[in-house]
Amino acid sequence: MIYLVRKLGAIALDLIEGLGRMGMFFFRVIRGVGRPPGKYLSTLKQVQFIGTKSFFVIGFTAAFTGMVLGLQGYYTLSKFGSEGLLGSAVGLSLIRELGPVLTALMVTGRAGSAMCAEIGIMRIEEQIDALECMAVDPHSYLITPKLIAGLIALPLLTAFCDVLGIFGGYLIGVQLLGVSGGAFMDGLTSSVVWDDVYMGIVKSFCFAVLMIWICTYKGYYAGLDEGNFGPEEVSWATTQAVVYASISILVSDYIITSILL
Repeated sequence: MIYLVRKLGAIALDLIEGLGRMGMFFFRVIRGVGRPPGKYLSTLKQVQFIGTKSFFVIGFTAAFTGMVLGLQGYYTLSKFGSEGLLGSAVGLSLIRELGPVLTALMVTGRAGSAMCAEIGIMRIEEQIDALECMAVDPHSYLITPKLIAGLIALPLLTAFCDVLGIFGGYLIGVQLLGVSGGAFMDGLTSSVVWDDVYMGIVKSFCFAVLMIWICTYKGYYAGLDEGNFGPEEVSWATTQAVVYASISILVSDYIITSILL
């Protein structure tokens, strides 16, 4: 019994220590926004990496998601004689939920894992220690530009996903299944209001923070807890980063939805 209590206490203390370290890590990253050197060039490079290079995968995902929504929505609504509401169903589903969530998950898998691996390799090769020896804040120099770029790129990618997804739903519903184009657009424009767009924007910003925070944190501390620095630690940290960031995105999606509804 005493061993069990001791084990549970050790787990609780490790959890509290980890949460505190994550909080301090995020504080140092935020503090680095206003600290020199300037981050304009590095931020632009990260915007290109997170945003521009994700266009293909986001566009592919959005198009087929919209097409599936158009197909499934048509056959569901046709049972009630409400095919004219297809535009409303596709638009609201993408703008409020699927657009921000799918964009964040795909960017996490493509860019978040790469950022975690990059920083993890810098950790095991002692490049981060070298920055600290040169009195360069690694949080400000390495992580802050990624956070700023994520806050810029993810909302824009979400908007791109929404537009392309709605276009995919329009192609299937109107061009393939014969729904009236006017009814599709009228349902879309009359049902989607600013509150729906606002929810999608808020979610995209929150997801960007969670993705950058978790992925860079796991890479920054890769191998430190185990005291073992090698390729296995980087691969394990990358796997954990993608899993934890994806779960956090899904959980926060529910929380934000419950607050803003």
